Amino acid sequence: MARTINILPEHLARKIAAGEVVQRPESVVKELIENAIDAQARSVTIVVRNAGKSFIQVSDDGIGMSPEDALTAFERHATSKIATDEDLEHIETLGFRGEALASIAAVAQVELKTRLAVSATGGDVQGDALGTRIRIAGGVRELVEPVAMEAGTSVTVRNLFYNTPARRKFLKSDATEFKHVFETVQRTAMAWHEVAFTFVNDDEIILDVQSTPTYEQRIRDLLGEEFFESLIPVNEGSGSLRVYGFVSKPQFARKTRTEQIFFLNRRFITSRALSHAVYSAYEHLVEKGSFPFFVLFLEIDPGRVDVNVHPSKLEVKFDDESGVYREVLNTVRRALGSHDLAPPLELAGDKRLSPSDTVEQGRGDQRGSRIDMHLAFMRSSSESETASMFPLSPRRETKLSIIPRPHEFPVSTPPGAGVVDQEEPRIWQLHNKYILSQVKSGLVIIDQHAAHERILYERAVQMLERNAPLSQQLLFPQSVELSSADFALVTELLSELQRLGFDLQTFGKNTILISGIPADVRIGCEARILQDILDEYRDDRGEVSLSIRDRLAKSFACRAAIKAGDPLTVEEMRSLIDQLFATSIPYSCPHGRPVIVKLSLEEFDKFFGRT
Repeated sequence: MARTINILPEHLARKIAAGEVVQRPESVVKELIENAIDAQARSVTIVVRNAGKSFIQVSDDGIGMSPEDALTAFERHATSKIATDEDLEHIETLGFRGEALASIAAVAQVELKTRLAVSATGGDVQGDALGTRIRIAGGVRELVEPVAMEAGTSVTVRNLFYNTPARRKFLKSDATEFKHVFETVQRTAMAWHEVAFTFVNDDEIILDVQSTPTYEQRIRDLLGEEFFESLIPVNEGSGSLRVYGFVSKPQFARKTRTEQIFFLNRRFITSRALSHAVYSAYEHLVEKGSFPFFVLFLEIDPGRVDVNVHPSKLEVKFDDESGVYREVLNTVRRALGSHDLAPPLELAGDKRLSPSDTVEQGRGDQRGSRIDMHLAFMRSSSESETASMFPLSPRRETKLSIIPRPHEFPVSTPPGAGVVDQEEPRIWQLHNKYILSQVKSGLVIIDQHAAHERILYERAVQMLERNAPLSQQLLFPQSVELSSADFALVTELLSELQRLGFDLQTFGKNTILISGIPADVRIGCEARILQDILDEYRDDRGEVSLSIRDRLAKSFACRAAIKAGDPLTVEEMRSLIDQLFATSIPYSCPHGRPVIVKLSLEEFDKFFGRT
């Protein structure tokens, strides 16, 4: 027997619709705070008990409502935010659907108290000093009466999901639900610095921030002075899009993505694409499995974005998503590039040594520390010019001892031994693995393999993007037999390998012919380097966030770079350093490991008991 199609009763339809808007106590808090801000509130107080399961109250000092509007507000799709199709395409308020109060009232016991604010002319719009009180339970109106109160609105929600026990039993523990409520309050407070927020949980004041003239001060108040000092400011705008806010320094990356916050026109949103743009901007400055903290504000013409694509309005669509992605990526990348990101040296016992700045206080150039560090390594102009023409050769065998000559040691000269030239560059190789040099503030240590890897990576990326390979032809082409899997991988990557500088051709079953290799690969090890690149690329397939070209460039750089244990001449070390500081991000290798660490002179003094 066929089922009969019925129209659902109104009370059941309300409960179903409420499920899209009200999912947990945090949903109620979010909707009520957004209504308060849209009502031009300058102060909002949020009180919850049992993490909002039994009691939620949101009070504001906004413009309030008349008795007629207060009654209408509980109807579905009742809103003062939009009226026409054009309004829907240019939304400038946080709320606009008119479903929040109706949905909340359908699954809880709600009391609304509201009173219109005094008009601009000084007369009371309502005509007397009374407001309106309305009580609704389960969508049924129980009380409407006048009430004495200050101008503004207060909404109290009791016993959430009392009439839908199936929904109530799926709520999490009080600790979990409280966490969600707190995060919503904190995020809203970040976005609306001109609004004062007070948050009380079980009679304990959790958050109490006053209005501030700037968002920077609000973030400082919410996150604390110490954490705020670890952030890098971001502030750029081009055309109809502006990006500003803060990102964390790489060493303060977290193991979770929870503290990654986007605001679009001060509305909190989630976007995997934009999060990926920020992560890509760090370009391996953070290790795999770690994520940078950021609070970023995007200001864009409301007509260029659709916020009506998600029940809770957390997701949006842009008219030019790739353009927004690139703008976020480039803005964050430039902000990171303007700061000295060399990590501190970590010693046994997890003692972290904070690097001191290498430039004078008050200097305006944000790149000064990086430039000064570079100058500490450089030779005279004639030496520099010679070294820049000197190619850095992987695995170059040399008889030249890199042990410092006596006059290169940064120590005081004994009486009668002459004066050490303080401008003489001091550079050493430690255990054929690390390069050491003195800088203004102490000692800098460079990992030679990681440094060369960074250089080769950026060079490879440029070749792949510009299709301008630098190749060296082999006198006798070399045939290499590969496994079936490797041959298939070479076939898949053939065009990219050619852009990288490999001159390859298929030569029978599972065999390729190598006629040329990248300029950075030493002749004689072309087959091994190619095999290593394929192995590294295959191991790196788990990096789903990286493009094929990026993975290939990273694999090539790792396998073609000089290795720990390779001796270098002084000229090679200097050439390596010159090339390193010419890269966009010299402070980490493509895998996220540090290239440079610094140990300050003050820490040396502490080691030896100097005060």
